[in-house]
Amino acid sequence: MYSGKLVFAQVMDHLPMHTFRQAVRRYGGDRYVKSFPCHSQFLCMAFAQLTYRESLRDIEVCMRAQRRKLYHLGIRNTVSRNTLANANKQRDWRIYAEVAQELIRIARPMYADEDLGLDLDNTVFALDASTIDLCLSVFPWAPFRSTKAAVKLHTLLDLRGPIPTFLHVSDGKMADVHALDRFIPEPGAFYVMDRAYLDFERLHALAEFGAFFVIRAKSNTRYHRRYSRPVDKATGLRCDQTIVLTGADSTSRYPQPLRRVKYWDESTGKTFNFLTNSFAIPALTVAELYRHRWQVELFFKWIKQHLRIKSFFGTSENAVKSQIWIAVSVYVLVAILKKRLDLPVSLYTILQTLSLTAFEKTPLLQLFPETDYTSHSDGARNLLNLLD
Repeated sequence: MYSGKLVFAQVMDHLPMHTFRQAVRRYGGDRYVKSFPCHSQFLCMAFAQLTYRESLRDIEVCMRAQRRKLYHLGIRNTVSRNTLANANKQRDWRIYAEVAQELIRIARPMYADEDLGLDLDNTVFALDASTIDLCLSVFPWAPFRSTKAAVKLHTLLDLRGPIPTFLHVSDGKMADVHALDRFIPEPGAFYVMDRAYLDFERLHALAEFGAFFVIRAKSNTRYHRRYSRPVDKATGLRCDQTIVLTGADSTSRYPQPLRRVKYWDESTGKTFNFLTNSFAIPALTVAELYRHRWQVELFFKWIKQHLRIKSFFGTSENAVKSQIWIAVSVYVLVAILKKRLDLPVSLYTILQTLSLTAFEKTPLLQLFPETDYTSHSDGARNLLNLLD
């Protein structure tokens, strides 16, 4: 019989604990704390994400039902609802944001060789935002409309994963385009966006960093055609032009030429106008890049369905942001687990399996019959930890 760690503890072994301790010290997370440190809070909240808990009371009941195993999970004290609620309210959410960012830094190289199906070596990012509706009387710090509150997740997704490389949590009133001011562009990378991000001054700043963008044009965008290149209309392309902007403000905000690609999508019957500052890639690749932008929509749909970010365990801004960043940490942690253990199953399958086996003492590889499992000695397990 396997006498090693619980499944949940094996998953948490992949946390970057050095970064975690540094973040706790930087933001004073464990200052004046006697019995429920930040690490225990993270474990409880990660447990809630992995096992689909619905509330703080739900977490408390489950933890007390397994109180003899809590020590082996890394939790040294009994978990109470009030203690966890106070921790979510008071422990700085930036601690968990830094942990999530470190996990993202670890995960991105693992997925760098994923095939996008495009003849393109550049990194491709999709930028979008998703709104989570809230009750204004319960979440007054997150105004959205006169009778509604909301938080908005601004996410920059690396499409070779997909791994979120940037995430900002704001109230519902923050315009999507302001997210362009909050991250440093990566030279040579492509940023794919919808019309909500069409701000020529910000796009020019993006181009000045040496980055490329693909964005849908608005119907009132004014421009003058300088040159047209031939296109194969059988592919859906309608035109490939070099243009200059002629609008009163856009001329000064983006003085360089742009490329306009018009594409007709046979499946939807819609026509799309794209603007880009890349003149080297084929015109059809411009349209295909925008098609891949829908992966960020699928990402939002996935995390809302399979992680706990649509209903929150606390009502304060700190509690909400802590829960979101811990949810992102769990998502990326599972993505890391998939690559490190070379699991040939989806993230959804991994999450569902972990939700049912968190308190079992079974090697992680043995949980997935699709893998070629052989019993690992302690030495092999130690080697896996060294690779962490």
